Amino acid sequence: MIHLVTSGCGVRIVLDDQSAETLGQESAALPAEPAAREGSGARRRWIGGLVVLTVLGLLFVLPWWVLLASGTGWPSPVVVSGSVLFGAALVGFPVVMALGHGRRQLDWAARTADTVLGVIWVLFAWSVIGGVLRLALSAAGAGGRGTARGVAVGVAVIAVVLLVWGYGEAMRLPRVRRVEVTLPRLGPGLDGTRVVVLADTHYGPIDRARWSARVADAVNALDPDIVCHAGDIADGTIDRRREQVAPLGTVRARLARAYVTGNHEYFGEAQGWLDHMASLGWESLHNRHLVVERGGDRLVLAGVDDRTAASSGLAGHRADVHAALAGATPDLPVLLVAHQPKQVAQAVTAGVDLQVSGHTHGGQIWPFNYLVRLDQPVVQGLSRHSDRTQLYTSRGAGYWGPPFRIFAPSEISLLILRSPVTPPV
Repeated sequence: MIHLVTSGCGVRIVLDDQSAETLGQESAALPAEPAAREGSGARRRWIGGLVVLTVLGLLFVLPWWVLLASGTGWPSPVVVSGSVLFGAALVGFPVVMALGHGRRQLDWAARTADTVLGVIWVLFAWSVIGGVLRLALSAAGAGGRGTARGVAVGVAVIAVVLLVWGYGEAMRLPRVRRVEVTLPRLGPGLDGTRVVVLADTHYGPIDRARWSARVADAVNALDPDIVCHAGDIADGTIDRRREQVAPLGTVRARLARAYVTGNHEYFGEAQGWLDHMASLGWESLHNRHLVVERGGDRLVLAGVDDRTAASSGLAGHRADVHAALAGATPDLPVLLVAHQPKQVAQAVTAGVDLQVSGHTHGGQIWPFNYLVRLDQPVVQGLSRHSDRTQLYTSRGAGYWGPPFRIFAPSEISLLILRSPVTPPV
């Protein structure tokens, strides 16, 4: 889906040397300024609409052409029925998308739209590959109807196999991904601290309450010291997703359970989710920190709002790592929870030792990971961003939108923190 976001702005008045005259002219012109802004907004909406239509056209037309109309010579009933199916999907998709993700938020419509989006993305991606393959075969003298049909069948079969497999991957219990992270400032008493990272659970229109309970059990089985939920907890209101979220209240941790907002919280009830997670016993780290201690050594566990919070219009919501660390002892190691990997730039300036994030889903459906990489510094895994600061990016436990994961498996991340100093036996 494409979101066009504009920020509000005030009226700027610039006075020259003839202040009174200029002020009078500007005052007279003020009533027209809202109209100018409205006209500008209308142009942006038109441009945005054209972009959406262009993208939809490419997504649907290219697979139709490769599968049905590129010299394959299928019988007319096949071409006609396939064209009707593609046409109906193209026309109906914006409607169910608006019903599912607009003001009404009908779950059946969201499920339908999201599934269609996933199917057409996979068909599009492999149609591109199939088209390139056909060009190569034609250049080698192996063109013709047989080649066109072979490519069309190959694209269809691969898409079906990947979609069936990808659906299973999206719905399964996430695999546990264990990574050891050495923090030079970590005291020996905290060596071996077990940090479990959940991210992007995205409880949504497909009811996954039982899946949520299994995830909570899997987290508890890891015997964590700290559990972090790195945001994008759900899509929809708290009332609609309450049952799916409830198992998070059963998650156990010896030292702390921490939660921060993701960008999807700011599509609706960000403050409500912070309050709701607090009611389930989690520490909602809304630009603040707490200190955990084990074996005589301490660790600062901090959290910040998502980077989109500042444009949400919610008072007091913005990503502020310096506010989150205010009052913290400077020489203590810092574990920061921030939803988006690109927030690591602020973590570096603040001297954070380790940031844990989600947001990327590891790309979720190949080859979307390459587009994600254009927006984020990292798509998944452990990376270093300064002499001190490391970043761990989780592929996430759930999925967003299309209920598929293709070449981007979900995960529950288990980070084992290591001190360079061997703890006493």
